[in-house]
Amino acid sequence: MYETNFLGAQLRAASLGAEDRPFLISSETGANVSYGQFFAEAERMAAMLQRLGVVPGDRIAVQAPKTKEMLELYVGSVLAGAVFLPLNTAYTPQEVAYFLDDATPKVLICDPKSLAAMTEIASSAGVAHILTLDEDGSGTLSDAKSKYAPGFQAVGRGPDDLAAILYTSGTTGRSKGAMLTHRALASNSQALCQYWQFTSDDVLIHALPIFHTHGLFVATNVTLFAGGACIFMPGFNAEAILNAMPKATALMGVPTFYTRLLQHAELKDASRQMRLFVSGSAPLLAETHDRWREVTGHAILERYGMTETNMNTSNPYDGDRRAGTVGFPLPGVELKICDPETGDEVPQGDIGILEVRGENVFAGYWNMPEKTAEELRPNGFFITGDMGRVDKDGYVHIVGRAKDLIITGGFNVYPKEVELVIDNLPGVNESAVIGIPHPDFGEAVVAVVVPNAGAALDADQVKQALADQLAKFKQPKHVVILPELPRNTMGKVQKVLLRQDFAGLFAT
Repeated sequence: MYETNFLGAQLRAASLGAEDRPFLISSETGANVSYGQFFAEAERMAAMLQRLGVVPGDRIAVQAPKTKEMLELYVGSVLAGAVFLPLNTAYTPQEVAYFLDDATPKVLICDPKSLAAMTEIASSAGVAHILTLDEDGSGTLSDAKSKYAPGFQAVGRGPDDLAAILYTSGTTGRSKGAMLTHRALASNSQALCQYWQFTSDDVLIHALPIFHTHGLFVATNVTLFAGGACIFMPGFNAEAILNAMPKATALMGVPTFYTRLLQHAELKDASRQMRLFVSGSAPLLAETHDRWREVTGHAILERYGMTETNMNTSNPYDGDRRAGTVGFPLPGVELKICDPETGDEVPQGDIGILEVRGENVFAGYWNMPEKTAEELRPNGFFITGDMGRVDKDGYVHIVGRAKDLIITGGFNVYPKEVELVIDNLPGVNESAVIGIPHPDFGEAVVAVVVPNAGAALDADQVKQALADQLAKFKQPKHVVILPELPRNTMGKVQKVLLRQDFAGLFAT
């Protein structure tokens, strides 16, 4: 029934003939949704979309709470040949207006609480249908779906057809819509399943949002490809995760998950049955990695991915998972480190810009051919914008974004190098190093430092401690002490906000 739909067929393959096997398990009630039930509801979604006039290639935009119905809509969109477009639930109506104007979706699904505001902007963008989905799964989307029977014949879609568009965070310039094909999503899920040894016996704790590649195309797709189960949570809750661990085998999270779980004494006993902890979406501090191993006996597996590529590299499942690295290129992914100016490969161990090539790489940016040409080479390599190096053992190290590179007095400073030294100082929880305009040096190194709870820390202390550990040009000209760093919903530090906040520090 799904054979002609490239991604749909592979999402279903592992659970065929296992209709009663649980797929989604509620963390709140313990009730489960079987594979047979889930795909029947996804087929109803597909039939409903088709009845609304959705044809292959139409976009389905969603800004709604995390529910099983949203996952049914995702799979239903794939089966109907549509392009799934999930939007961050934190976006304001004004921000959503940009995505609707750019992607011109046929259908918008929103939270009923924002219906009035969304109706106005959707009408302006020419959206044909608006449906609602609440956090309990109710709404006009579910009402519309209930009118259709399962048994939908999947629309034919090939490997190069679009399955989804994910917008980048847009911290600089306009947010870009990364076009992800059936092949890109399927190949990456298959690679991760094998590399991380997921099987139908696995039970994943799913506490990530599903508007992002990590929660949707890694956590959900990998579970579907393996035929395993998810303990499905509306969001991060440390107590709920600890309660779920004895019934689970794996957890995928962002670094914040792990730092918060380490604050709970029950962690050691709760984690005994687990086999795998995966971290991504933001850098994991070596201190967190070491502390987690000390408490649980497990080494967190850190990986590296992007909106445009899904996952590129991973620390090994069997082998040394090294703190501060993101491991090796995944099977099917080529990676090289290049000079940002010339595009030539640099010698091993040198820092340059990461470029990747493989079936996982996106097809380009929606409505942005010039931007696509800038970042996607004719030979298929994608210029990631991340600076890194490969060590003598082949492990990939990410040292920061190219745009975060600080050039001070003609010298290059990689923020990660300075941050690692600061983070090792007594009393320091974490830090972010940024470049701020300076009248003499062009840019000055500025460190924003977060102390440990209860620690007394001042700026002069930090500067003095760094005096013997870093070359003079790498030492911060100014240190700011803050209670926390600004982060986005996936835990990434928003350095662009810090640069804005302190832009005038050295103004004359």
